Amino acid sequence: MRYLIAGLLALTPSLALADTLDKSDSAWILTATALVLFMTLPGLALFYGGLVRNKNVLSVLMQCFAIACAVSLVWLVVGYSLAFSDGGAANAWIGGLSHVFFDGIGRDTLEGSLPKSLHGLFQMTFAIITPALIVGAFAERMRFGAMLAFSVLWVLGVYVPICHWVWGGGWLAELGLYDFAGGTVVHITAGVAALVAAVVLGRRQDWPGQAMKPHNMTMTVMGAGMLWVGWFGFNGGSALAADGNASMAMLVTHISAAAGSLAWVTLEAVKFGKPSALGIATGMVAGLGTITPASGFVGPGGALLIGLAAGVICFYMVLVVKQKWRIDDSLDVFPVHGIGGVLGTLLAGVFASTELGVFSGYGFAKPEYGMLDQIGVQALGVVATFVYTAVVTFLLLKLVGLFTPLRVTAEEEAQGLDIALHEERGYDI
Repeated sequence: MRYLIAGLLALTPSLALADTLDKSDSAWILTATALVLFMTLPGLALFYGGLVRNKNVLSVLMQCFAIACAVSLVWLVVGYSLAFSDGGAANAWIGGLSHVFFDGIGRDTLEGSLPKSLHGLFQMTFAIITPALIVGAFAERMRFGAMLAFSVLWVLGVYVPICHWVWGGGWLAELGLYDFAGGTVVHITAGVAALVAAVVLGRRQDWPGQAMKPHNMTMTVMGAGMLWVGWFGFNGGSALAADGNASMAMLVTHISAAAGSLAWVTLEAVKFGKPSALGIATGMVAGLGTITPASGFVGPGGALLIGLAAGVICFYMVLVVKQKWRIDDSLDVFPVHGIGGVLGTLLAGVFASTELGVFSGYGFAKPEYGMLDQIGVQALGVVATFVYTAVVTFLLLKLVGLFTPLRVTAEEEAQGLDIALHEERGYDI
């Protein structure tokens, strides 16, 4: 018995250092992965599909579907490796090639308490929804082939590097940037890319003179509901464990969505006389996007204020972009996701403080950090993400434009992309 105990003690250090599979964590992240994919297919597809005119509904659904397929393969071949493997001397900026084609990842390979294959799949769903969000900016006027080529290049040129900076051990991770589930990685990148794409492609014909109302608000509200439910996997799953952090992330996500919705429709009622279904759905998305970077670091009180701020600020930014800047961001991707991502990333540095009473969070990234230190890191992350995304997105659009027209012809746009590009109709009525 003495020798048995001694042997077990000798093994203890190695056991303590080894990753160990946790079935409850794995079960939760398996569920969260399905929820995040559900956000894109069908959630985002239906949300966007209802917002365009009926002659373009299938083109939007097609774009979301095709992006899901193409990005999945890009992630398999090289995306996951560049985002989450060790890049050696270049690791501050980009990962390496050790997991190309998921090489070295078998059924028993672990990432913490999870199968590494599950970690790769979960992160794949984030890579899918981010370029799909951009679709809303150029809806009703971009060629399908150009859209798909741009999306693939954009994932490799923008999403993957920034994902590595923040979540893969890159320079922003080293500084202690707080981005729990994608304020910078997902929402700022998608929002800024959307703004650039809208400017490069130009306005839709007859915009803003002609009203281009959503053709099916029922579809949009259904999609919005799917996004709300799926966001529990988006934010709660980013804890990568079935624990209190995941449950708190889900709670604050829900609170922020509710607050954002009510803030938005209240402003609508005051400014325009009536609240709208479009407003309550858009306010929800604003609340969800804004809480995303902060969701693992703030409490319910902070989430309430973040959601209210999201509803108010994103509401007015929609008016600024469309009425002041006269930019045809068709489905308001930049003012909702881009501005929401910026706002949430900055406010994470505020409401993570443990000294705000009922509005307190769970502390800053490093023991020596105070609020101003954390806000400084958050602001640096916002600026770096914003500038890098804008420059690379512009260059990629110009590059794709050298090989194929980015925009459909005036005749095709008037006919509608469903018939012009796909020879199909969404409705035979």
